[in-house]
Amino acid sequence: MLILLPPSETKRPGGRARRLAVEALSFPQLSPERHAVIDALVALAADEDAAARVLKLGVTQLSDVAVNAALRTAPTMAAVDRYTGVLFDALGADSLDASARRWLGAHVAIHSAPFGPVGALDPIPSYRLAAGTALPGVPALRRLWVPAVTAALAAASPSFVLDLRSEAYVALGPVPAGLPATYVRVVTEGRDGVVRALNHFNKHAKGELVRRLAVERPRIGSVGALRRWADRSGIVFRDGARGELQLVE
Repeated sequence: MLILLPPSETKRPGGRARRLAVEALSFPQLSPERHAVIDALVALAADEDAAARVLKLGVTQLSDVAVNAALRTAPTMAAVDRYTGVLFDALGADSLDASARRWLGAHVAIHSAPFGPVGALDPIPSYRLAAGTALPGVPALRRLWVPAVTAALAAASPSFVLDLRSEAYVALGPVPAGLPATYVRVVTEGRDGVVRALNHFNKHAKGELVRRLAVERPRIGSVGALRRWADRSGIVFRDGARGELQLVE
């Protein structure tokens, strides 16, 4: 099984002395696109005013320009530790034991705007770039990433893809039609029986789900196997639209 997660805007600073090794990241066939985006971000950072405008930075966020300028030389840390925020706080990777973290490394990819999908334990630097940014010097991110990411996922050929990404990141690389996959939407059921989508708690529920999977480490190779495990674990999935499951909170 391959689980696809979105990144978060907030990131933990610092890391180890080791700098980014693009060719060592998971899905190495994405290296050309990764180098193109990194080069464009570093070049943009040479003009703080232009970078602030393109990246939509406020006065208190201008330090992110220097973060991008140092993309190739800055210290790195595992992607799953780099990201913070609701989903990653709920996942709590830093509190998992070594076996659970190895499971994350084998089964989880986090889809970033500058690097595409990277393995949970791939070392990456901090950066500032959102999925919808029009970045000078490269094609539109969707046009750049979609064919490359979809091809990379197809080449990886996982038995099953659990897609927990936000729609903005699905748009940067849809799961190829030939792969068994399901997209998860988090919903709640009111007393009136009406099912409603969640926003903030959507991220929390996804983080908790991945943590539970990392701790229990079930063998899941299909949506049926996922649902059987969920039933045993007290997790409620319902049929959604075609190709989707609803995770009921």
